[in-house]
Amino acid sequence: MKPVWIVDDDQSIRWVLEKALARVGQPVQCFSGATEALETLKDPNIEPPSVLVTDIRMPGMDGLDLLQHVKDRHPELPVIVMTAFTDLNSTVAAFQKGAFDYLPKPFDVNAAVSLIQRAGQRDMVDAPAPLEKREPEGGRVMMRSSSPAMQEVFRAIGRLAHSNITVLITGESGTGKELIARALHDHGNRAAGPFIALNAAAIPKDLLEAELFGHERGAFTGATQQRRGRFEEARGGTLFLDEIGDMPFDLQTRLLRVLAEGSFYRVGGSQAIQADVRIIAATHQPLEQRVMEGRFREDLFHRLNVIRLRLPPLRERKEDIPALVQIFLRNSANSLGVAARQLTPAALEALMAFHYPGNIRQLENFCQWLTVMSSSPRVEIKDLPPEINGSTDASAVFASDGAGLDKTGLPATETRDTSAQAGWQEMLKHDTLERLARNEPAIMASLTRDVERILITAALSHCRGRRMEAAQRLGIGRNTLTRKCVELGLDGQES
Repeated sequence: MKPVWIVDDDQSIRWVLEKALARVGQPVQCFSGATEALETLKDPNIEPPSVLVTDIRMPGMDGLDLLQHVKDRHPELPVIVMTAFTDLNSTVAAFQKGAFDYLPKPFDVNAAVSLIQRAGQRDMVDAPAPLEKREPEGGRVMMRSSSPAMQEVFRAIGRLAHSNITVLITGESGTGKELIARALHDHGNRAAGPFIALNAAAIPKDLLEAELFGHERGAFTGATQQRRGRFEEARGGTLFLDEIGDMPFDLQTRLLRVLAEGSFYRVGGSQAIQADVRIIAATHQPLEQRVMEGRFREDLFHRLNVIRLRLPPLRERKEDIPALVQIFLRNSANSLGVAARQLTPAALEALMAFHYPGNIRQLENFCQWLTVMSSSPRVEIKDLPPEINGSTDASAVFASDGAGLDKTGLPATETRDTSAQAGWQEMLKHDTLERLARNEPAIMASLTRDVERILITAALSHCRGRRMEAAQRLGIGRNTLTRKCVELGLDGQES
Protein backbone atom coordinates (compact mmCIF):
# COMPACT_ATOMS: atom_id res chain seq x y z
CA MET A 1 0.00 0.00 0.00
CA LYS A 2 1.39 3.39 -1.00
CA PRO A 3 1.75 5.84 1.90
CA VAL A 4 -0.04 9.12 2.47
CA TRP A 5 2.29 12.11 2.70
CA ILE A 6 1.54 14.77 5.33
CA VAL A 7 3.27 18.15 4.81
CA ASP A 8 2.86 20.61 7.68
CA ASP A 9 5.25 22.70 9.77
CA ASP A 10 3.03 22.03 12.82
CA GLN A 11 4.32 18.87 14.49
CA SER A 12 1.05 18.33 16.39
CA ILE A 13 -0.98 18.21 13.14
CA ARG A 14 1.45 15.69 11.64
CA TRP A 15 1.26 13.55 14.78
CA VAL A 16 -2.55 13.58 14.97
CA LEU A 17 -3.02 12.64 11.32
CA GLU A 18 -0.30 10.00 11.43
CA LYS A 19 -1.88 8.27 14.45
CA ALA A 20 -5.40 8.52 13.04
CA LEU A 21 -4.37 7.04 9.67
CA ALA A 22 -2.34 4.31 11.41
CA ARG A 23 -5.53 3.17 13.17
CA VAL A 24 -7.10 2.40 9.78
CA GLY A 25 -3.96 0.65 8.53
CA GLN A 26 -2.77 3.46 6.29
CA PRO A 27 1.02 4.03 6.14
CA VAL A 28 2.12 7.65 6.46
CA GLN A 29 5.24 9.69 5.74
CA CYS A 30 5.51 13.14 7.27
CA PHE A 31 7.40 16.26 6.16
CA SER A 32 7.89 19.52 8.04
CA GLY A 33 8.19 21.64 4.90
CA ALA A 34 7.17 21.79 1.25
CA THR A 35 10.73 21.85 -0.10
CA GLU A 36 11.62 18.59 1.65
CA ALA A 37 8.53 16.88 0.28
CA LEU A 38 9.12 18.17 -3.25
CA GLU A 39 12.75 16.99 -3.27
CA THR A 40 11.64 13.56 -2.11
CA LEU A 41 9.00 13.46 -4.83
CA LYS A 42 11.64 14.22 -7.47
CA ASP A 43 13.70 11.20 -6.41
CA PRO A 44 13.17 8.57 -9.16
CA ASN A 45 13.80 5.79 -6.65
CA ILE A 46 10.88 6.80 -4.45
CA GLU A 47 7.32 5.94 -5.42
CA PRO A 48 4.83 8.83 -5.27
CA PRO A 49 2.29 8.72 -2.42
CA SER A 50 -1.33 7.69 -2.79
CA VAL A 51 -2.46 11.08 -1.42
CA LEU A 52 -0.57 14.24 -0.48
CA VAL A 53 -1.99 16.38 2.33
CA THR A 54 -0.37 19.81 2.70
CA ASP A 55 -0.82 22.92 4.78
CA ILE A 56 -0.98 26.21 2.84
CA ARG A 57 0.94 28.61 5.07
CA MET A 58 4.42 27.30 5.88
CA PRO A 59 7.88 28.85 6.08
CA GLY A 60 9.62 28.93 2.70
CA MET A 61 7.58 27.36 -0.08
CA ASP A 62 3.86 27.46 0.70
CA GLY A 63 1.31 24.75 0.06
CA LEU A 64 -0.14 26.30 -3.10
CA ASP A 65 3.30 26.42 -4.74
CA LEU A 66 3.86 22.81 -3.69
CA LEU A 67 0.47 21.92 -5.18
CA GLN A 68 1.44 23.56 -8.47
CA HIS A 69 4.78 21.70 -8.64
CA VAL A 70 3.13 18.37 -7.76
CA LYS A 71 0.46 18.79 -10.42
CA ASP A 72 3.09 19.68 -13.03
CA ARG A 73 4.93 16.40 -12.37
CA HIS A 74 2.09 14.11 -11.23
CA PRO A 75 -1.25 15.51 -12.43
CA GLU A 76 -3.08 12.36 -11.30
CA LEU A 77 -1.90 12.60 -7.66
CA PRO A 78 -4.74 13.65 -5.32
CA VAL A 79 -3.73 16.64 -3.19
CA ILE A 80 -5.70 17.87 -0.18
CA VAL A 81 -4.85 21.35 1.09
CA MET A 82 -5.54 22.46 4.65
CA THR A 83 -5.20 25.76 6.48
CA ALA A 84 -6.40 27.64 9.53
CA PHE A 85 -6.49 30.88 7.49
CA THR A 86 -9.59 30.37 5.40
CA ASP A 87 -10.48 32.91 2.74
CA LEU A 88 -12.19 32.66 -0.60
CA ASN A 89 -9.12 33.38 -2.72
CA SER A 90 -6.99 30.60 -1.23
CA THR A 91 -9.89 28.16 -1.46
CA VAL A 92 -10.53 28.94 -5.11
CA ALA A 93 -6.80 28.98 -5.91
CA ALA A 94 -6.44 25.51 -4.43
CA PHE A 95 -9.21 24.10 -6.62
CA GLN A 96 -7.98 25.95 -9.69
CA LYS A 97 -4.53 24.44 -9.24
CA GLY A 98 -6.08 20.99 -9.14
CA ALA A 99 -6.63 20.20 -5.45
CA PHE A 100 -8.84 17.21 -4.69
CA ASP A 101 -10.43 19.00 -1.75
CA TYR A 102 -9.95 21.70 0.87
CA LEU A 103 -9.72 20.95 4.60
CA PRO A 104 -10.15 23.96 6.92
CA LYS A 105 -8.58 23.81 10.38
CA PRO A 106 -9.61 22.91 12.97
CA PHE A 107 -10.99 19.73 11.43
CA ASP A 108 -12.71 16.64 12.72
CA VAL A 109 -10.08 13.87 12.65
CA ASN A 110 -12.51 11.17 11.55
CA ALA A 111 -13.80 13.39 8.74
CA ALA A 112 -10.21 14.10 7.66
CA VAL A 113 -9.36 10.38 7.56
CA SER A 114 -12.52 9.69 5.56
CA LEU A 115 -11.60 12.42 3.07
CA ILE A 116 -8.05 11.06 2.68
CA GLN A 117 -9.36 7.54 2.11
CA ARG A 118 -11.83 8.80 -0.49
CA ALA A 119 -9.06 10.69 -2.29
CA GLY A 120 -6.89 7.57 -2.37
CA GLN A 121 -9.67 5.52 -3.95
CA ARG A 122 -10.56 8.01 -6.67
CA ASP A 123 -8.89 8.10 -10.05
CA MET A 124 -8.16 11.74 -10.71
CA VAL A 125 -9.02 13.22 -14.10
CA ASP A 126 -6.86 15.85 -15.72
CA ALA A 127 -7.65 19.16 -14.12
CA PRO A 128 -8.59 22.08 -16.39
CA ALA A 129 -6.02 24.79 -16.90
CA PRO A 130 -6.15 27.27 -14.03
CA LEU A 131 -7.77 30.61 -14.66
CA GLU A 132 -5.87 33.80 -14.15
CA LYS A 133 -6.36 34.80 -10.55
CA ARG A 134 -8.73 37.73 -10.13
CA GLU A 135 -9.43 39.68 -7.02
CA PRO A 136 -13.14 40.26 -6.45
CA GLU A 137 -14.13 43.80 -7.36
CA GLY A 138 -15.84 44.37 -4.05
CA GLY A 139 -17.04 42.74 -0.90
CA ARG A 140 -13.62 41.49 0.22
CA VAL A 141 -15.01 41.64 3.74
CA MET A 142 -17.28 38.70 2.89
CA MET A 143 -14.45 36.70 1.38
CA ARG A 144 -12.78 35.86 4.70
CA SER A 145 -14.39 33.81 7.41
CA SER A 146 -13.53 31.39 10.17
CA SER A 147 -17.13 30.16 10.18
CA PRO A 148 -17.52 26.52 9.07
CA ALA A 149 -20.74 27.44 7.25
CA MET A 150 -19.00 30.13 5.20
CA GLN A 151 -16.07 27.84 4.52
CA GLU A 152 -18.53 25.42 2.92
CA VAL A 153 -19.71 28.28 0.69
CA PHE A 154 -16.09 29.07 -0.27
CA ARG A 155 -15.49 25.41 -1.06
CA ALA A 156 -18.56 25.33 -3.29
CA ILE A 157 -17.39 28.44 -5.16
CA GLY A 158 -14.05 26.74 -5.76
CA ARG A 159 -15.72 23.65 -7.16
CA LEU A 160 -18.04 25.71 -9.37
CA ALA A 161 -15.24 27.90 -10.79
CA HIS A 162 -15.02 26.07 -14.13
CA SER A 163 -18.75 25.43 -14.52
CA ASN A 164 -21.59 27.31 -16.18
CA ILE A 165 -24.14 25.53 -13.99
CA THR A 166 -27.07 27.52 -12.61
CA VAL A 167 -26.75 28.48 -8.93
CA LEU A 168 -29.48 29.48 -6.47
CA ILE A 169 -28.28 31.52 -3.48
CA THR A 170 -30.57 31.63 -0.47
CA GLY A 171 -30.26 33.58 2.76
CA GLU A 172 -31.78 36.37 4.79
CA SER A 173 -31.63 39.98 3.67
CA GLY A 174 -28.24 41.53 4.35
CA THR A 175 -26.20 38.30 4.27
CA GLY A 176 -24.31 39.30 1.11
CA LYS A 177 -25.95 37.24 -1.62
CA GLU A 178 -24.87 39.58 -4.41
CA LEU A 179 -21.27 39.54 -3.15
CA ILE A 180 -21.23 35.75 -3.37
CA ALA A 181 -22.76 35.93 -6.86
CA ARG A 182 -19.97 38.32 -7.91
CA ALA A 183 -17.39 35.96 -6.44
CA LEU A 184 -18.84 33.08 -8.48
CA HIS A 185 -18.51 35.25 -11.56
CA ASP A 186 -15.06 36.66 -10.79
CA HIS A 187 -13.59 33.20 -10.18
CA GLY A 188 -15.44 31.48 -13.03
CA ASN A 189 -14.63 30.88 -16.67
CA ARG A 190 -16.86 33.85 -17.64
CA ALA A 191 -14.87 36.31 -15.52
CA ALA A 192 -13.80 38.29 -18.60
CA GLY A 193 -17.47 38.90 -19.47
CA PRO A 194 -19.93 41.29 -17.83
CA PHE A 195 -21.68 40.77 -14.51
CA ILE A 196 -25.20 42.16 -14.80
CA ALA A 197 -27.52 42.30 -11.78
CA LEU A 198 -31.27 42.81 -11.74
CA ASN A 199 -33.45 43.02 -8.63
CA ALA A 200 -36.85 41.57 -9.44
CA ALA A 201 -38.41 43.25 -6.39
CA ALA A 202 -37.13 46.76 -7.17
CA ILE A 203 -38.61 47.15 -10.68
CA PRO A 204 -42.33 47.68 -11.34
CA LYS A 205 -44.08 44.67 -12.80
CA ASP A 206 -44.97 46.37 -16.09
CA LEU A 207 -41.34 47.35 -16.72
CA LEU A 208 -39.62 44.17 -15.59
CA GLU A 209 -40.18 42.24 -18.83
CA ALA A 210 -38.59 44.99 -20.94
CA GLU A 211 -35.72 45.27 -18.43
CA LEU A 212 -34.99 41.57 -18.79
CA PHE A 213 -35.47 41.05 -22.51
CA GLY A 214 -35.28 44.52 -24.02
CA HIS A 215 -37.79 45.98 -26.46
CA GLU A 216 -38.15 47.01 -30.07
CA ARG A 217 -38.95 50.54 -31.15
CA GLY A 218 -42.69 51.15 -30.92
CA ALA A 219 -43.31 48.01 -28.83
CA PHE A 220 -45.31 50.12 -26.35
CA THR A 221 -46.04 53.74 -25.56
CA GLY A 222 -42.78 55.53 -24.87
CA ALA A 223 -40.58 52.97 -26.65
CA THR A 224 -39.05 55.47 -29.04
CA GLN A 225 -36.00 53.35 -29.84
CA GLN A 226 -34.74 49.80 -29.62
CA ARG A 227 -33.26 48.86 -26.25
CA ARG A 228 -31.22 45.88 -25.17
CA GLY A 229 -32.32 44.01 -22.04
CA ARG A 230 -30.24 42.50 -19.27
CA PHE A 231 -29.98 39.15 -21.03
CA GLU A 232 -28.23 40.82 -23.96
CA GLU A 233 -26.07 43.05 -21.75
CA ALA A 234 -24.84 39.94 -19.89
CA ARG A 235 -23.88 38.07 -23.08
CA GLY A 236 -20.72 36.06 -22.46
CA GLY A 237 -20.96 36.73 -18.73
CA THR A 238 -23.29 36.28 -15.79
CA LEU A 239 -26.85 37.46 -15.18
CA PHE A 240 -27.65 37.76 -11.48
CA LEU A 241 -31.39 37.69 -10.76
CA ASP A 242 -31.81 38.96 -7.21
CA GLU A 243 -35.04 38.43 -5.25
CA ILE A 244 -36.21 35.90 -7.84
CA GLY A 245 -38.98 34.85 -5.46
CA ASP A 246 -40.71 38.19 -6.10
CA MET A 247 -40.80 37.82 -9.88
CA PRO A 248 -44.39 38.08 -11.25
CA PHE A 249 -45.90 34.71 -12.14
CA ASP A 250 -46.46 35.43 -15.83
CA LEU A 251 -42.87 36.59 -16.23
CA GLN A 252 -41.68 33.37 -14.57
CA THR A 253 -43.13 31.55 -17.59
CA ARG A 254 -41.00 33.60 -19.99
CA LEU A 255 -37.89 33.06 -17.90
CA LEU A 256 -38.54 29.32 -17.82
CA ARG A 257 -38.75 29.26 -21.62
CA VAL A 258 -35.43 31.08 -21.91
CA LEU A 259 -33.75 28.60 -19.56
CA ALA A 260 -35.25 25.66 -21.44
CA GLU A 261 -34.68 26.86 -25.02
CA GLY A 262 -31.64 29.10 -24.61
CA SER A 263 -33.17 31.97 -26.59
CA PHE A 264 -35.65 34.83 -26.14
CA TYR A 265 -37.45 37.62 -27.97
CA ARG A 266 -37.38 41.31 -27.22
CA VAL A 267 -40.74 42.81 -26.29
CA GLY A 268 -42.42 43.51 -29.62
CA GLY A 269 -39.75 41.55 -31.52
CA SER A 270 -39.93 38.54 -33.82
CA GLN A 271 -36.24 37.63 -34.05
CA ALA A 272 -34.97 34.98 -31.62
CA ILE A 273 -31.83 36.02 -29.71
CA GLN A 274 -29.46 33.49 -28.17
CA ALA A 275 -29.08 33.78 -24.39
CA ASP A 276 -25.36 33.23 -23.86
CA VAL A 277 -25.36 33.84 -20.10
CA ARG A 278 -24.83 32.01 -16.86
CA ILE A 279 -27.77 32.41 -14.48
CA ILE A 280 -27.25 32.99 -10.77
CA ALA A 281 -30.44 33.62 -8.82
CA ALA A 282 -30.93 34.69 -5.22
CA THR A 283 -33.82 35.00 -2.80
CA HIS A 284 -34.60 35.38 0.86
CA GLN A 285 -38.01 33.81 0.23
CA PRO A 286 -38.76 30.15 1.03
CA LEU A 287 -39.32 29.11 -2.60
CA GLU A 288 -40.67 25.67 -1.74
CA GLN A 289 -43.39 27.32 0.30
CA ARG A 290 -44.17 29.79 -2.48
CA VAL A 291 -44.46 26.85 -4.87
CA MET A 292 -47.01 25.21 -2.55
CA GLU A 293 -48.91 28.49 -2.34
CA GLY A 294 -49.04 28.68 -6.15
CA ARG A 295 -46.96 31.87 -6.24
CA PHE A 296 -43.87 30.38 -7.89
CA ARG A 297 -43.69 27.93 -10.77
CA GLU A 298 -42.51 24.50 -9.65
CA ASP A 299 -40.80 23.78 -12.98
CA LEU A 300 -38.89 27.10 -12.79
CA PHE A 301 -37.88 26.31 -9.22
CA HIS A 302 -36.33 23.02 -10.33
CA ARG A 303 -34.57 24.77 -13.24
CA LEU A 304 -32.99 27.25 -10.83
CA ASN A 305 -32.36 24.89 -7.94
CA VAL A 306 -29.50 22.98 -9.60
CA ILE A 307 -26.86 23.99 -7.06
CA ARG A 308 -28.05 25.77 -3.93
CA LEU A 309 -25.78 27.86 -1.72
CA ARG A 310 -27.23 28.86 1.65
CA LEU A 311 -25.62 31.91 3.21
CA PRO A 312 -25.72 31.74 7.01
CA PRO A 313 -27.14 34.72 8.90
CA LEU A 314 -24.65 36.71 10.96
CA ARG A 315 -25.95 35.17 14.20
CA GLU A 316 -24.64 31.80 12.91
CA ARG A 317 -21.16 33.17 12.19
CA LYS A 318 -20.51 35.42 15.17
CA GLU A 319 -16.85 34.43 15.23
CA ASP A 320 -16.49 36.71 12.18
CA ILE A 321 -17.89 39.80 13.94
CA PRO A 322 -14.61 41.14 15.42
CA ALA A 323 -12.87 41.12 12.03
CA LEU A 324 -15.92 42.62 10.30
CA VAL A 325 -16.21 45.36 12.92
CA GLN A 326 -12.54 46.27 12.51
CA ILE A 327 -12.87 46.56 8.73
CA PHE A 328 -16.18 48.46 8.83
CA LEU A 329 -14.88 50.93 11.41
CA ARG A 330 -11.72 51.51 9.37
CA ASN A 331 -13.72 52.03 6.16
CA SER A 332 -16.11 54.45 7.88
CA ALA A 333 -13.24 56.42 9.37
CA ASN A 334 -11.45 56.64 6.02
CA SER A 335 -14.58 57.90 4.27
CA LEU A 336 -15.07 60.63 6.88
CA GLY A 337 -11.40 61.49 7.33
CA VAL A 338 -11.37 60.77 11.06
CA ALA A 339 -9.50 58.37 13.34
CA ALA A 340 -10.87 54.83 13.43
CA ARG A 341 -12.87 53.99 16.55
CA GLN A 342 -11.59 51.26 18.89
CA LEU A 343 -14.03 49.11 20.86
CA THR A 344 -13.44 48.07 24.43
CA PRO A 345 -13.68 44.31 25.06
CA ALA A 346 -17.04 44.82 26.78
CA ALA A 347 -18.40 46.83 23.84
CA LEU A 348 -17.25 44.19 21.37
CA GLU A 349 -18.85 41.50 23.51
CA ALA A 350 -22.13 43.44 23.43
CA LEU A 351 -21.92 43.70 19.64
CA MET A 352 -21.34 39.96 19.38
CA ALA A 353 -24.34 39.23 21.60
CA PHE A 354 -26.76 41.12 19.36
CA HIS A 355 -29.13 39.07 17.18
CA TYR A 356 -28.68 41.08 13.92
CA PRO A 357 -31.97 40.71 12.07
CA GLY A 358 -30.41 42.90 9.36
CA ASN A 359 -27.26 40.74 9.26
CA ILE A 360 -23.99 42.14 7.87
CA ARG A 361 -25.66 45.24 6.48
CA GLN A 362 -26.96 46.08 9.95
CA LEU A 363 -23.52 45.56 11.52
CA GLU A 364 -22.01 47.91 8.94
CA ASN A 365 -24.69 50.49 9.75
CA PHE A 366 -23.82 50.22 13.44
CA CYS A 367 -20.15 50.85 12.65
CA GLN A 368 -21.03 53.90 10.57
CA TRP A 369 -23.22 55.14 13.42
CA LEU A 370 -20.36 54.71 15.90
CA THR A 371 -17.94 56.59 13.66
CA VAL A 372 -20.32 59.55 13.41
CA MET A 373 -21.94 59.59 16.85
CA SER A 374 -19.19 58.44 19.22
CA SER A 375 -17.45 61.42 20.82
CA SER A 376 -14.35 59.46 21.75
CA PRO A 377 -12.06 57.21 19.70
CA ARG A 378 -12.51 54.59 22.44
CA VAL A 379 -16.02 53.10 22.26
CA GLU A 380 -17.55 51.78 25.46
CA ILE A 381 -20.87 50.03 26.01
CA LYS A 382 -22.62 53.33 26.78
CA ASP A 383 -21.56 54.62 23.35
CA LEU A 384 -23.19 51.79 21.40
CA PRO A 385 -26.37 52.35 19.34
CA PRO A 386 -29.61 52.24 21.37
CA GLU A 387 -30.59 48.93 19.75
CA ILE A 388 -27.64 47.31 21.54
CA ASN A 389 -26.84 49.25 24.68
CA GLY A 390 -29.86 48.22 26.72
CA SER A 391 -32.62 50.62 25.68
CA THR A 392 -33.71 47.86 23.31
CA ASP A 393 -33.68 44.15 24.06
CA ALA A 394 -32.35 42.47 20.94
CA SER A 395 -34.25 39.30 21.68
CA ALA A 396 -37.66 40.96 21.90
CA VAL A 397 -39.60 40.86 18.67
CA PHE A 398 -41.96 43.67 19.64
CA ALA A 399 -39.40 45.88 21.39
CA SER A 400 -38.28 49.09 19.72
CA ASP A 401 -35.60 51.68 20.26
CA GLY A 402 -35.40 54.96 22.15
CA ALA A 403 -38.94 56.11 22.85
CA GLY A 404 -40.28 52.60 22.36
CA LEU A 405 -43.48 51.32 20.85
CA ASP A 406 -45.54 48.43 22.03
CA LYS A 407 -47.00 45.77 19.74
CA THR A 408 -50.02 47.95 18.93
CA GLY A 409 -47.76 50.71 17.57
CA LEU A 410 -48.63 53.07 20.46
CA PRO A 411 -46.03 54.69 22.76
CA ALA A 412 -44.81 52.32 25.43
CA THR A 413 -43.12 52.89 28.75
CA GLU A 414 -39.40 53.59 28.59
CA THR A 415 -38.49 50.49 30.60
CA ARG A 416 -39.56 46.89 30.30
CA ASP A 417 -38.73 44.25 32.80
CA THR A 418 -38.01 40.67 31.86
CA SER A 419 -41.43 39.53 33.00
CA ALA A 420 -43.09 41.79 30.40
CA GLN A 421 -40.85 40.39 27.69
CA ALA A 422 -41.63 36.87 28.83
CA GLY A 423 -45.33 37.81 28.69
CA TRP A 424 -45.46 38.34 24.93
CA GLN A 425 -43.29 35.27 24.39
CA GLU A 426 -45.72 33.14 26.38
CA MET A 427 -48.62 34.67 24.44
CA LEU A 428 -46.88 33.79 21.17
CA LYS A 429 -46.27 30.24 22.39
CA HIS A 430 -49.92 29.89 23.46
CA ASP A 431 -51.15 31.24 20.11
CA THR A 432 -48.87 28.83 18.23
CA LEU A 433 -50.15 25.86 20.25
CA GLU A 434 -53.75 26.87 19.51
CA ARG A 435 -53.01 27.07 15.78
CA LEU A 436 -51.34 23.67 15.89
CA ALA A 437 -54.37 22.23 17.66
CA ARG A 438 -56.60 23.61 14.88
CA ASN A 439 -54.33 21.98 12.26
CA GLU A 440 -53.83 25.41 10.74
CA PRO A 441 -51.51 25.24 7.68
CA ALA A 442 -48.40 27.40 7.09
CA ILE A 443 -48.24 28.66 10.67
CA MET A 444 -44.72 30.00 10.25
CA ALA A 445 -45.72 32.05 7.20
CA SER A 446 -48.80 33.59 8.78
CA LEU A 447 -47.08 34.42 12.07
CA THR A 448 -44.08 35.86 10.22
CA ARG A 449 -46.40 38.15 8.26
CA ASP A 450 -48.06 39.29 11.51
CA VAL A 451 -44.71 40.02 13.14
CA GLU A 452 -43.43 41.84 10.06
CA ARG A 453 -46.60 43.93 9.90
CA ILE A 454 -46.20 44.96 13.56
CA LEU A 455 -42.49 45.73 13.20
CA ILE A 456 -42.94 47.82 10.07
CA THR A 457 -46.01 49.66 11.37
CA ALA A 458 -44.19 50.47 14.60
CA ALA A 459 -41.03 51.60 12.83
CA LEU A 460 -42.91 53.81 10.37
CA SER A 461 -44.92 55.32 13.21
CA HIS A 462 -41.79 56.00 15.23
CA CYS A 463 -40.01 57.53 12.21
CA ARG A 464 -43.10 59.59 11.24
CA GLY A 465 -43.51 57.72 7.97
CA ARG A 466 -39.94 58.25 6.73
CA ARG A 467 -39.23 54.95 5.03
CA MET A 468 -35.50 55.41 4.60
CA GLU A 469 -35.06 56.03 8.32
CA ALA A 470 -37.47 53.22 9.25
CA ALA A 471 -35.58 50.78 7.03
CA GLN A 472 -32.27 51.76 8.65
CA ARG A 473 -33.70 51.34 12.15
CA LEU A 474 -35.05 47.91 11.22
CA GLY A 475 -31.74 46.90 9.63
CA ILE A 476 -33.18 46.24 6.17
CA GLY A 477 -32.90 47.95 2.80
CA ARG A 478 -35.41 50.59 1.66
CA ASN A 479 -36.39 48.44 -1.34
CA THR A 480 -37.08 45.55 1.01
CA LEU A 481 -39.25 47.78 3.21
CA THR A 482 -41.17 49.07 0.17
CA ARG A 483 -41.76 45.54 -1.08
CA LYS A 484 -42.88 44.40 2.37
CA CYS A 485 -45.35 47.30 2.56
CA VAL A 486 -46.89 46.17 -0.73
CA GLU A 487 -47.03 42.52 0.35
CA LEU A 488 -48.56 43.38 3.75
CA GLY A 489 -51.05 45.92 2.44
CA LEU A 490 -49.30 48.87 4.12
CA ASP A 491 -48.98 50.95 0.95
CA GLY A 492 -50.90 53.77 2.53
CA GLN A 493 -47.99 54.52 4.85
CA GLU A 494 -46.13 57.73 4.19
CA SER A 495 -42.86 57.55 2.29
